[in-house]
Amino acid sequence: MICKCKLLAASRRLHGFKTRATLYVLCCLAFVASRAFAAEPTGFAQWKNGPPSDPGYFPIAVWLQSPNQAERYKAAGFNIYMALWQGPTESQLAELKAAGMSVICDQNRVGRQHLDDPTIVGWMQPDEPDNAQEVRDPATGRRSYGPPTRPQKIVDDYNRMKQIDPTRPIYLGLGQGVANDEWNGRGSAGKPEDYPIYVQGGDIISYDIYPVASLPKPNAEDYLWLVPKGVDRIHQWTGGKKMQWNVIECTHVDNADRQATPHQVRAEAWMSLIHGSTGLVYFVHQFKPKFDEHALLDDPPMVAAVTAINRQIHDLAPVLNSPTIDVVKPKSSEEKVPVDAMAKHANGATYVFSVGMRNGPTTATFAVQGIKPGASVEVIGESRQIKSKDGSFDDEFKAYDVHLYRIAD
Repeated sequence: MICKCKLLAASRRLHGFKTRATLYVLCCLAFVASRAFAAEPTGFAQWKNGPPSDPGYFPIAVWLQSPNQAERYKAAGFNIYMALWQGPTESQLAELKAAGMSVICDQNRVGRQHLDDPTIVGWMQPDEPDNAQEVRDPATGRRSYGPPTRPQKIVDDYNRMKQIDPTRPIYLGLGQGVANDEWNGRGSAGKPEDYPIYVQGGDIISYDIYPVASLPKPNAEDYLWLVPKGVDRIHQWTGGKKMQWNVIECTHVDNADRQATPHQVRAEAWMSLIHGSTGLVYFVHQFKPKFDEHALLDDPPMVAAVTAINRQIHDLAPVLNSPTIDVVKPKSSEEKVPVDAMAKHANGATYVFSVGMRNGPTTATFAVQGIKPGASVEVIGESRQIKSKDGSFDDEFKAYDVHLYRIAD
């Protein structure tokens, strides 16, 4: 007969072994899980053949331009062509490749033959499916407008495109109904509750609105705030889980009498960025007073301004691509002229990017957590410094001013 004490000792040894083994297995599983979680890609790293995942890269695209202008757009700070007329074709892709310009384009037959071509960094859905779509009477050939594309069709097309190529993001560009509740261009069948379904049809969700050139209001220049309103809504509809881009005006578009000024274009760009846009697209066509496909390039003051805007964004890309931190609370002296701001921490400094959100002047006080007493605040690109006091600083804003600040640790 085996002694009970020996059985007890053996049992304890066995129990200890099982416990250690169980702990070992659990630790291994936890390690694997943590590595898998830590390795889960974000941003452009999600796609093997998408745009660069380098934190120093920021996407700035130009809408529907001829590849023979790629060198000029590249010199102006653009790094992506968005859409190609009746393309992509072999010659279009060859010309863009020679210029070192990336493209997001249709997944047509030629596109599908270039799945290994690094020139293509994304695919795109048909533009503005939420707007009333043009239809043609087969009997008379007359053109009119019907309902928008069904949201579920956009989602189904997205899934089909992902099956063909899961290595690139899919861009979905929506119309101004994203932000403009007065817009009747959705047609009789379009409705706001369609948008949470539409946004399931892309990896990069974007939209366009051109307040100065396109709003049918005598004071259209007072509505630049519609641009970030749309960015906020996309964030809401996607839960912040998808990349957000938006389109910026810089020409007459279809209005012979009005065009955003360089100052207003810069405000629209930074309103977008401050509200969370991670990529910009410029609409550079002009239809009135006469058609000009590359009207931006034919407007020297505007192309100089856009080049400066783009270069500053590229210079600040590592900061813009870093996490936003909740350390700044701006307060405007004019209640009707709010100032919005976004804060980042990078390169041993706190950055505060701000813009006046209405067409009027104000003075803003920025309370910034964690800055040293009496810290000097550099106003980036303006060759001036502001002295902080008690963790805050003041600055003046003319209508739609953009001020970018750097505060060293």
